[in-house]
Amino acid sequence: MKNQKNKDLKSWDDHLDEKYGKAGTPTRDKYEQGFEAFKLGPLIQEARKKRHLTQEELALKVGTTKSYISRIENDASDIRLSTLMRIISDGLGGHLKLSFDLK
Repeated sequence: MKNQKNKDLKSWDDHLDEKYGKAGTPTRDKYEQGFEAFKLGPLIQEARKKRHLTQEELALKVGTTKSYISRIENDASDIRLSTLMRIISDGLGGHLKLSFDLK
């Protein structure tokens, strides 16, 4: 029984290949872009909580509203780069670093 379970196991990459296609295909690229965008909201939320700030306090520091911060953290709103920079520098006291990989 144990050997059968191990035989049925797949790696995460195998799962993605099966569900979205191989890396570099349009469907897989779309999935991965969406996944990267998804991570931004929780990262902001985690940083805000580490600074012991409420959404309202962060919004006041940045010059926006609590509801906008909530929408960003829940990935229910797109965010402009200038707003992201204000949230990180003015609101959280950090520095934004961007990187990307070229294929």
